[in-house]
Amino acid sequence: MPHGAEPTAGTVLGAWIAGQTGTLAGLAAAVRADEPDAVHRMRVTCRRLRSTLQAYRPLIGADTTALVTALKDLAAALGAARDTEVLAERLTAEARTLPEDCRPDEVAAALAAWAAERTADARPEALAALDGPGFPALLAALRGLVAEPRFTARADRPAASELARVARRQQRRTARRIERAGGAAPGEAAAALHEARKAAKRARYAGEPAGPAAERFTRRMKDLQDLLGTHQDAVLAGRTLHALAAADPQHAFAYGVLYDRQLAAAAADRARLPEVWRRAGEPAAF
Repeated sequence: MPHGAEPTAGTVLGAWIAGQTGTLAGLAAAVRADEPDAVHRMRVTCRRLRSTLQAYRPLIGADTTALVTALKDLAAALGAARDTEVLAERLTAEARTLPEDCRPDEVAAALAAWAAERTADARPEALAALDGPGFPALLAALRGLVAEPRFTARADRPAASELARVARRQQRRTARRIERAGGAAPGEAAAALHEARKAAKRARYAGEPAGPAAERFTRRMKDLQDLLGTHQDAVLAGRTLHALAAADPQHAFAYGVLYDRQLAAAAADRARLPEVWRRAGEPAAF
């Protein structure tokens, strides 16, 4: 590339995938050592790579279906314990604020016991995912994708315009999901908003390879992703409390109080959505 010339989309994309692959490989030791936040960081890296492979498929050329599936499976294996831990932290914190006649300490202890039982086998599952043959094969395939690229002609275009084009396409995809959620029946709205969250996440990660030029775009997509994420957390918490109330009648009333709180939290998130989407849905200026 001549001095001062703008890099191609393929050059930037290849460097981005290589960098994220290096991060993924480096985090394996931290996860094995059970370092704080290591599992979360590794899951985020899996999501970044998966979203990049999906969003930039028209540039990559090679069939990345197996890689996307492997990254999804790895994130799921890593996240079994973390998802339960986050949910339990949310519910036990709220349980401790219950009125005294709800026996808050008992309810918090019951929730902690439920979480401990759910996560007992999760760490061995995560370690098995890293120590089996699948993880080295995944890293090798990701490195091979960059070492011997089969990028399409679009990857030869200037990076700034092409990366922006891909990010805007993902923004439009998010808009369709938001619109679909707005017209969904009450029983289908939560699932539709969850799909919108996944679209926002892919759009955010699609903008990241563009660097500082896309900072405002990625920040606003992250705000949307976060809002829809807290909504999904409330939905999942409500479902969990419904099941716990049936399994633990002794504390059913307290679980019902917590359930109502989740409904209110989800409703508050939905009320905020139009304003957050108004900002995230503005034409992206890279």
